[in-house]
Amino acid sequence: MARQQAEIRREEILRAAASVVARKGFARTRVADVAAELGISAGLVFYHFDSKERLLSEAFVLASDRDLDAMDAAIAGPGSHTERLRDVIRLYQQISSDPADIEAWSRNIDAWAEGRYTDEIREVVRRNDARWRHGLTKLVTQGVAAGEFVCADPQEAALRIFVMLDGLAVATQVRGTLSRGRARVWADEHAARELGLTSPLLPPAQR
Repeated sequence: MARQQAEIRREEILRAAASVVARKGFARTRVADVAAELGISAGLVFYHFDSKERLLSEAFVLASDRDLDAMDAAIAGPGSHTERLRDVIRLYQQISSDPADIEAWSRNIDAWAEGRYTDEIREVVRRNDARWRHGLTKLVTQGVAAGEFVCADPQEAALRIFVMLDGLAVATQVRGTLSRGRARVWADEHAARELGLTSPLLPPAQR
C-alpha cells in the first residue's frame, strides 16, 4: 500500500467517497470503490463506518457544508442586499465550469433521487434544503427591512425564488433543455420580479 492504513483518516475517506459519488452516483458507489480511491482495504472503511449508507450520507454532509458555509459568508458579506442576493443565487446554481461545482451538482441531483429510497440521504437533502431556504429568507427579510426589496411576504417570496432555482437546475443539469447562461438570466429576472427590483440591479449574464 502507498500509505500505512493508520494514516488514513476518517475525513479522507469521506472526501474520497464524495468524489466517487460525484462520478458514479449514490446507488452505483460501492465501499470497494471508495477503498480503491485511497488504496486501502474495504475493511478499513468499515472500521470507520458501520454501513455504506452511513458512509455516503456523511460524505454528502461534508461535501454540502462547503457550499452552505459559502452561502453564509455571502449573506454576511459586504455589498448591497441585491449584490449579496446575486452571489447567493450564483452559489446555488453552481453552473460554472469549475470541477468542484460540477461535482457538487452531480451529487446534489443524484441525492434528490436517492433520497426517495435511502433514509440517511433523504435526511441530509432535507437538512440542506432547510439551510438554503433559511439563508435566502434571512437575506430577503433583511433587504425588505432596509427598504431595498419590496414584497408583501419575504418568506413566500424567498420560497418562490428557491423553487424556481430548483426547476432551473433540473432543466440545466438533468434535461439539458436550458443553457447555463439562460438559467442565470431567468433566475435574475425572477428574483427581480419577486423583490420589486428593476433588471439592471441584477446584471444579466451572458446567454
